[in-house]
Amino acid sequence: MAPSPSGLLLTWIVIQTLPTFSPAIAEALGVNWGRAASHPLPAETAVQILKANGITKVKLLEADPEALESLSGSNIDVTVGIPDSMLRSLNSSLKAAQSWVHDNITRYFAEGSSRVRIQKRFGNGPLHIANTCIHRYVLVGDEPFLETYGMEFYPFLVGAATNIQTALAKANFAKEIKVAIPCSFDAIQSESGMPPRGNFRTDINETMVQVLKFLSHHQSPLFVTISPFQSYLQNKNVSLDAALFKENVGPSHVASKSSFELIYETLESALSSAGFPELDIIIGRIGWPTDGAANATPSNAEVFLKGLVEHLKGKSGNLPQSKKPPPQTYIMSLLDEDKRDVASGNFERHWGVFTFDGQAKYHVDFGQGSRKMVNGQNVHYLPSKWCVVNNNKDLSNATAQASYACSASDCSAMSRGGSCFDIGWPGNISYAFNSYYQQNSQNADGCDFGGLGLITTVDPSVGTCRFFVQLSTSVSVSLHTYDLLHWLASPLVSILLWLLGGVDWE
Repeated sequence: MAPSPSGLLLTWIVIQTLPTFSPAIAEALGVNWGRAASHPLPAETAVQILKANGITKVKLLEADPEALESLSGSNIDVTVGIPDSMLRSLNSSLKAAQSWVHDNITRYFAEGSSRVRIQKRFGNGPLHIANTCIHRYVLVGDEPFLETYGMEFYPFLVGAATNIQTALAKANFAKEIKVAIPCSFDAIQSESGMPPRGNFRTDINETMVQVLKFLSHHQSPLFVTISPFQSYLQNKNVSLDAALFKENVGPSHVASKSSFELIYETLESALSSAGFPELDIIIGRIGWPTDGAANATPSNAEVFLKGLVEHLKGKSGNLPQSKKPPPQTYIMSLLDEDKRDVASGNFERHWGVFTFDGQAKYHVDFGQGSRKMVNGQNVHYLPSKWCVVNNNKDLSNATAQASYACSASDCSAMSRGGSCFDIGWPGNISYAFNSYYQQNSQNADGCDFGGLGLITTVDPSVGTCRFFVQLSTSVSVSLHTYDLLHWLASPLVSILLWLLGGVDWE
């Protein structure tokens, strides 16, 4: 059945520039919601989680019909993204852009639909509510400038954005909906000095200037990814305390700046260097993963998000010298996604504030204060069955079978520092078997592994290593040839090396 357009608010709220971070900024806190899962949580359950926890803004990583339908009438402000994989076709075909606009915009925007309240601040006075100014954005691309992707996507970015803008105009949405473009965390290079000086990477500089010209011409913001976690992983000079907003007092008894502050100021410096100092910035993605890498834990994630919220409220850290703090911030992410690309690291599948089945991992203040987070309700699981290795069999071929299992499922929790990294042998074999078994919706053939698998009703979870039971909401997704080739080039190969030979990998 075609989604109903009534009541759906596909909006990006633009908040007028504030002179400093203030409590009003916290009210512009939203989440990213991706559905790259083998068995995605039903969209209506995810929307229930959003509403129950006071989350009023969500950024869809791509236009998902089920998600859009479930958001209808929710009064949740929605940002819709276009995945990187579509950029080439949208760049080469205006017709493709018009088709996308029709399928994902026009059908969800009924003429005369309810307007969204826009928060504005007049001078330094109190907040006022206006009902007449609506700005909606389509976000072209997910992470097109990510360095690990090379030139795979960004050469098509401006052309795709131009065609989407033209398609919106032809559909009479040009005045209501603007096109925005994202910038990945590694698109900026920092230089030494205080305050930080920055520039865009040399390999993308020419395209980035074209992007900034496009955004400036259409008065659209730049959506940016800020990732103190990845900065910490990649830079030995970045301390964990700085990444987690923990204040460090230096010899001069002055608190040092957090990673977030330094990255944000470097971004502003890069925009100034490129000639666009006044361009609006929206933090489209920021968060802390909870598994798949060292220090990717729920406790650290809670500390980070608490520090971020306090910082945006202006209650901690050194306030940036920026004249234009971010009017909106979107946390990465609502839920874990076991099919999310791991080009940047295995932690990419563990950004969720909630687990894949909608259970809160830690507390985030979305305006509810200290009130406990509300989990997803009436979640339906497959039967309480797991697949483990049969210890009574000859296990000489077990590691090869486990390698195959991981190639077609999610073994990211077994990464170094992950929750299942140190469960030992043959526990790691069982984890791989169960991951594949659940990925295939507990099909009996999914626990064969040459006769080495054994189905059990006894939960094999050990300590913090959870052997999960998958949701019953979707059929399993088989591994395609493209997925296998992508896996072979991904960080997950490290897991297989560890299983096969006990290699000490970083």
